[in-house]
Amino acid sequence: MTNVESLSRRILFVDDDEALHDLLGQYLLQAGYAVTDALNGLEGLEKLALTGADLVLLDVMMPGLDGWEMCRRIRQISNAPIIMLTAKGEEVDKLRGFQLGVDDYITKPFSFAELTARVKAVLARSNRTVDSSALQHYYGDLTIDIDRHLVFRGQQVIDLTPTEFRLLQALVRHAGRVCATKQLLEEVWGPEYVNDTGYIRRYIWFLRQKLEPDPAHPRYIHTEREFGYRFEAEA
Repeated sequence: MTNVESLSRRILFVDDDEALHDLLGQYLLQAGYAVTDALNGLEGLEKLALTGADLVLLDVMMPGLDGWEMCRRIRQISNAPIIMLTAKGEEVDKLRGFQLGVDDYITKPFSFAELTARVKAVLARSNRTVDSSALQHYYGDLTIDIDRHLVFRGQQVIDLTPTEFRLLQALVRHAGRVCATKQLLEEVWGPEYVNDTGYIRRYIWFLRQKLEPDPAHPRYIHTEREFGYRFEAEA
């Protein structure tokens, strides 16, 4: 039975494993997703430019243009969420992916059911509507433009990945109040991720490196030890 909720959502699947294309592609099709296949990075970029995608499933280890470089190029032309598929599970590889703008990361071998659940969760959080009553926020020299998904320091644009922006948006929504780690995980990543506290630590670190004049002494994003984080511009 086709899942009406996911019907017509377009997935670009880039992997050099033809057998996996056949099996996973059929599984995603039965789950209600429209799947476009690409066997290498260059083909994937061409198809993304021609047809677009609501989400990209991207293998890391491919000949020629590997997944890291393709991810970097995708972020130059699209904000479509990216799930990386890889045989590597080391922390350094995950950090590299998140810094490039990856939204989620799954290590091979994986079950098709788990991957489909992650696809659903990533698509759901990328489609959440924003509160149009407060589209611009000003904190010291920072301007956060919710409507345009832009952050400025003075006149200079600060380049944030989609996930970094969603986390910042959640913090700003509760500005001046402490947000529990699990609350932020649920708001930004979804209820399936409430125990993945490592996501928060990584992305708070990324945001501080980009937003704070002195990341070691945060002015905007404050840690409330053993509870969570608070966004507030302090003089």
